[in-house]
Amino acid sequence: MKKNSLQSKGLSLSQAQSISNLCHQRATEIGHKLTNVNNYSKKVTVGKKTHEIVAGKPLPEKVLELLTEKAELHACQAFLMENTKAKASMLSRLKDGRADVSVVKVPLAPLYVKAKVLDEVEDDFGWSQLSVSENSEYLEAEAYASHIGQFIHKGKTLDVLRTELPGLPAIEWMVIKDGQKSPVEIEKHHTSEELLKLHEDLAGIHRSYEQRVNYFKAKVNNLTTAENARIAKVNADAETEAEVTNRNLRNEFELAHKEYVAKVQGIKVEFEKERQSKIQTTAALRIDVDPRFQKVVDIFLKQLPESQD
Repeated sequence: MKKNSLQSKGLSLSQAQSISNLCHQRATEIGHKLTNVNNYSKKVTVGKKTHEIVAGKPLPEKVLELLTEKAELHACQAFLMENTKAKASMLSRLKDGRADVSVVKVPLAPLYVKAKVLDEVEDDFGWSQLSVSENSEYLEAEAYASHIGQFIHKGKTLDVLRTELPGLPAIEWMVIKDGQKSPVEIEKHHTSEELLKLHEDLAGIHRSYEQRVNYFKAKVNNLTTAENARIAKVNADAETEAEVTNRNLRNEFELAHKEYVAKVQGIKVEFEKERQSKIQTTAALRIDVDPRFQKVVDIFLKQLPESQD
């Protein structure tokens, strides 16, 4: 980056711009004098009248002085414009500047936890809690209850026999040949009392085994229910613990975020305060004219209105 001549004293930017314009105008005039030339003129005489065909434009006097002045004007203009641009660039950088908040660590969003919950158990769990002996007893009781029940229940063997027995006659007649019947003696194997007694005995045994079957089923159901109640409590405790943990994580993050926002805001406020101060200081800078350009500046400075400072 080139060095500039901006100081607290010197030419204002408006003065520099006006003098730069005047330098350009004067240098242009000198340029016309040095370029609008030729080596000869042409004239022709027709009769008594002379006509100029090519106008003569000899080099002006003091060419070196003119070239020197033109060079000084361009150099002075370049000096003024370079410093004008330097000031404009400084102001632009200040206005476009942004506070560096990268020094403030951005809080990371927390990784919330998820409660690890247990699945409820089915009846298989309850059955698995029975001892080998209990399981064997259940299988035995279920077999007895099932097979005895299949023998005595309505529509089954014993029920059919009991239903049929009272209606059996002592004798039946069988046709031997046309017009002749022969008696058929019916011999009953059981009496209604015997079948009733058998039914009552078997029903009692059936109830005994059925009660035992129901006992084990109830025990299995209770074991399963108790385990699911335990699981429900474990899951509730896990959910509560996860909720507390997540609430703490959320509160910590919100606090960290508030602190982050406050720090960033503080940096921005301080930066803006400093920037505005620099802008004011830079806006007040003037061009400290280099001594080698002072003569040219003084010539044109006299031509500017007093209000343009």
